[in-house]
Amino acid sequence: MCASELKPLPQGVSQVSAVLQARGHAHAPQMLEDAARTAQQAADALGVALGQIAKSIVFRRVADDAPVLVVTSGDRRVDQRKVEAQVGPLARADAAFVKAATGFSIGGVSPVGHATPCITLVDEDLFRFEDIWAAAGHPHAVFQLSPQVLCELVDAMESDVVQAPLTDMPTAARKLLSDRCAAVRSAGSSYMSPCVSVCRMDTASGVCLGCLRTIDEIIAWSKVEEPARRVIWSRIEKRLQGDLA
Repeated sequence: MCASELKPLPQGVSQVSAVLQARGHAHAPQMLEDAARTAQQAADALGVALGQIAKSIVFRRVADDAPVLVVTSGDRRVDQRKVEAQVGPLARADAAFVKAATGFSIGGVSPVGHATPCITLVDEDLFRFEDIWAAAGHPHAVFQLSPQVLCELVDAMESDVVQAPLTDMPTAARKLLSDRCAAVRSAGSSYMSPCVSVCRMDTASGVCLGCLRTIDEIIAWSKVEEPARRVIWSRIEKRLQGDLA
């Protein structure tokens, strides 16, 4: 999955690599053969769960134009209100602002090695995983680390910064279902059932807190063909990310 290590590294990746080396980090940046501008692309290229991708979202603080970096799990959505409660009102950061503040283009923003200091918040949901992957200054580059090491590198504590998707869903069920989603997506086939032996309907959302299917989807599962099952898996993956529409 990784491109030849003989090719010279892009400037942004070299910058991140230098920071990691200076901090004694065990894992150097890796160049992927294909771009990983989105968390899903990165997860597919690495063969890991979407949540293991530490995506970097940049905001602009209204009061002083300071860059605010939120490093969040790939299967979560940043809750801007929660972030604002910690750092103050925020505005959208356009591509030019992101490039000037971090030195990186959108799609390759690393959590370390910025052009200017960023106020940084780390999503506590990253701690569901032992190993995570972050962008390394270029859309084709990533590096491996742990959530704890991430906090050490950016000098920040983990905090609640994301929308809460089905907070009553058991953690073990969420991880198992996330892994199955990745496996089904990779295979291009719904060869396994979403059932994870947790059968409890959430009255607020109308989905099961084990498999994230509606009652109609559960009933239909054994009757529908492959294309319809893939549609259901797609809905499940969106629900894992907090999209309950």
